[in-house]
Parts: sequence; C-alpha cells; structure tokens
Amino acid sequence: MSDGTILKADKDYTKEVDALLPTAEELASNGQTQEALDKLLALEKQTRQASDLPSTSRLIVTVVTICKNSGDWSLLNEQVLLLSKKHGQLKQAITKMVQVVMGFLDEAPSEGAKMSAIETLRTVTEGKIFVEVERARVTRILSNIKREQGDITAAADILCELQVETFGSMSRREKTEFILEQVALCIEKGDWTQASILGRKISTRYFARKPKKTPEEVEKRKKELEEKARKQAGTEVGENADLEPAEDDVTDLKLRFYEQQITLAKHDDKYLEACKNYRQVLDTEAVEENPEQLKAALQRVIYFALLAPYDNEQSDLLHRIAQDSRIPTSCPTESQLLKLFTVPELMRWPSISANFGPTLTATDIFSAQEDKRDPKAHQRFLDFRKRVIEHNVRVIAKYYTRITFPRLTALLDLPAQETEKYISDLVTSKTIYARIDRPAQVVTFEKKRGADEVLNEWSANMKSLLGLLERIDHLITKEEMMARIQPKEKGAGKAQTAKAH
Repeated sequence: MSDGTILKADKDYTKEVDALLPTAEELASNGQTQEALDKLLALEKQTRQASDLPSTSRLIVTVVTICKNSGDWSLLNEQVLLLSKKHGQLKQAITKMVQVVMGFLDEAPSEGAKMSAIETLRTVTEGKIFVEVERARVTRILSNIKREQGDITAAADILCELQVETFGSMSRREKTEFILEQVALCIEKGDWTQASILGRKISTRYFARKPKKTPEEVEKRKKELEEKARKQAGTEVGENADLEPAEDDVTDLKLRFYEQQITLAKHDDKYLEACKNYRQVLDTEAVEENPEQLKAALQRVIYFALLAPYDNEQSDLLHRIAQDSRIPTSCPTESQLLKLFTVPELMRWPSISANFGPTLTATDIFSAQEDKRDPKAHQRFLDFRKRVIEHNVRVIAKYYTRITFPRLTALLDLPAQETEKYISDLVTSKTIYARIDRPAQVVTFEKKRGADEVLNEWSANMKSLLGLLERIDHLITKEEMMARIQPKEKGAGKAQTAKAH
C-alpha cells in the first residue's frame, strides 16, 4: 500500500464503480459538483482500503476530471492534495492522478491557474521516488514558463535543482535532454562553471558511433525487446521506462552536446578542447553526408588545432589532422595553411596575413577588428599571429645555435622588444632553450653543457670510433684472405686443363 507493497485486492469494486461513474458525471454536468465528489470519495475510501487498484485509479481520475470540467481549478488543486495524503493511498493511483492532471495543464484558463496547478503537482510529488519522472517533467514546464517570461535566473535555478542522472525510471535519452537543457540555461545565465560541471554528467560513450547493423540483426534485436517487454508487462508503473528503442538515433543530442562544449571551450580559450569537440562533430554520419557542414567542421578543426599552444599533444594532433584525405578537396586554402605549420620552414607574417587573412576573417572564428558580436574573435586572430611567430622561433632554434639579435628580428619581422617577449615566453614554457646576451646582441639557442656531459659525449664518440676501426680491420683481413684464395684456384684449374690435353 503506502509502503509500495502490491497487495491482492480484498474485494473487486468494478461493478459498483461502473454504476457510480455515470451518475456522478451526470450530477457534475447539472452543476452539483460537490455532491458528485462526495459520492466518488465515499466509494474511493472503500476501494482504497480493499487495495483495489484499478477501481481506485478510475475513481481518482474521475474526481480530478470533474473538478477540471467544472472550471474550478482551486477545487482541483485541493482534491489533488487531499487524495495524495489519504491514509494508505496506493502509489500507482497517485502516479496515475499526477499524469492525468499534467495533461490538463495546457487547458488551464489562465496563467495563474496553470502556475497554481504546477505548484500543487510539485508539492504532491516532492520526495516521492515513484513519481520522480513526473516531478521532473512538471519542473521542466515551470522552467520553460519562467524562461518565456525572461527570468533566466529563476528558470535555471528551478531546472538545475533536479538530479536527473540518479533517476532510475527515466530513459537515457530523456535524462540527456534534461541535462542539455540545464547546461543551455546556465550558459544563457552566464554561470560558466556550473555549465561545465553539468556537462560532465553526460557520458560521451552514449554518442559513440555504432556500427551499422544488418536487417537480420535489427529484426533479432526487435524480437528480443518485444519478448522483454512481454515478460515485464505485469510490473509496476514506470519500471519499463528505461527500455530503449531498437534503434535510438542520438545524432541531434550529440550535435547539441558538442555545440555546448565548444561554446564552453571558446569562452575559456581552450582551443585544443574545441578542436577535439569539432573532431567528434566530424565523426557524425549526418555531418559527413552534408558537404557544407563537412567543410565547416573541417575548417574549424584546423583553425582550433593551429590556435592551440604548442606541446606534444598539439603537435601530434596537428600531424594526424594533416593526414585526413578530405581536407585538400574540401578546404584547399586551409590545407595549404596546415602544411606550412607541419614543415620546419619560416612563415613571414606579412605574406601569411595577405594570403590567408581574408579567408580567416570571413569566418565567425576570426576578426581583424574588434567585433561586438563576438569580442573574442579579434583575440583569436591575434593568437593566430602569435602561433605563427612561435613557429618561426622554433624553426630558427632548430637551425641556429647562435644568431645576432638584428638578424633574428629581421627573420621574425618583429621589433626588438616584441622579439624578446616571444623568446622569453617560449623559454618559460620550456618549448625552446635560449639565452640573450644583450651587450653583445647575440641569442644562443645551444644549451651550455657541463664538463661531465662533454666528457661523456667524447667517451661515447671514442667508443663508436674504435668500434668502427675494429670493423674496418675485420673487413680488410677478410678481403686479404679472399685475395690469397682466388689465385690458387685459378692455377689449379689451368694444371688440370693441361693434363687433360
């Protein structure tokens, strides 16, 4: 009963209910709503005490329907609260009542009546696990109302109080939709930290691309699900809610999720994370089949990979992206730019800006000037220039051990002060080793070695040299031995020929 135990009905009140319902509806239609409710509630008490679930559910649904049809929404709220608090009320009957009243919300005569009904349902469902899904759905309706009214803060606070990931009776798809809506509200509200925390509640394995099944496998899976549903037909309300459809297409959820993650990554300037998220978008059948979406995704994968600060992971990802055969055909300009970053050659910023600048600033990622719509677009363009200069410094450090400062500034197309700043930044991040001798105007890229290191290298070189000498000695000895053997064989051959004659 109230503790969730399903009891066998002591008595079947089906006949009594069948006889009473038309009478009560007729009374209600004649305006005698209270008399109809009194008759229904009297029989409801008997059916409830006898644990007759079907009859109790029918009576409760009729009570709330009569209240709604009479137009008295305050009476409806009163009866919902009263019926939910009845001693020994059956859980399944409460669930059914809440579901029916939720269906009435769209027919509310005014916004006030609708809000009062929602608050009543939230009160009834509070703390009850067996109606947690219904509570979540009602809360979502309330949040949407607040959002339409322009109160984003209230909408986010109301929806984010739900911990839907713990709801066992809610389908995985609906859970994901709830969390995505929570993240969207937090982003709209400007609470980026909370949005990031909520986003991590969704497992990316749910969006993993599944191999295509043959028609035989699809039919087999369908039969298994039908059999499972048939076996569970007699279980409690809501227990079958986690049964997934045979082929659940989550492409829409996947694209929404990664769009939110990209927004968060852009806000925090986490370019490598944005690149990884765009790669996941790229690994979607719907995107691959749409040439425009494919081109846009490929472009953004390249842009954010280039914007990411240099490290081993970024370098590895950049070279893996460069191996994608779709890039040269879909994005030829970006392919040329990508190639410049993957070869150890200097890139002069004036020529890069002239050749690729118009293409980059034509997208929503970069902007040559301050843009009010996206304040970070201009910053990303400046970061791109920074990555070009850092690439040039790494190339110079690879080919030079020592270089004069004027020559270095000429190669980098930068003033002396800015050149020193970029070198200092790369040294601090341990990307390169460099020492600047200001009085001598010389930059040294070769790391100064200690005496032990020099001696160890000399010892290793001498060992290698002696090994080579020993190998040469063996080869010379081998050649000498071969030279001694060959003439004797020729002489022996001639003697045998003469004897034969």
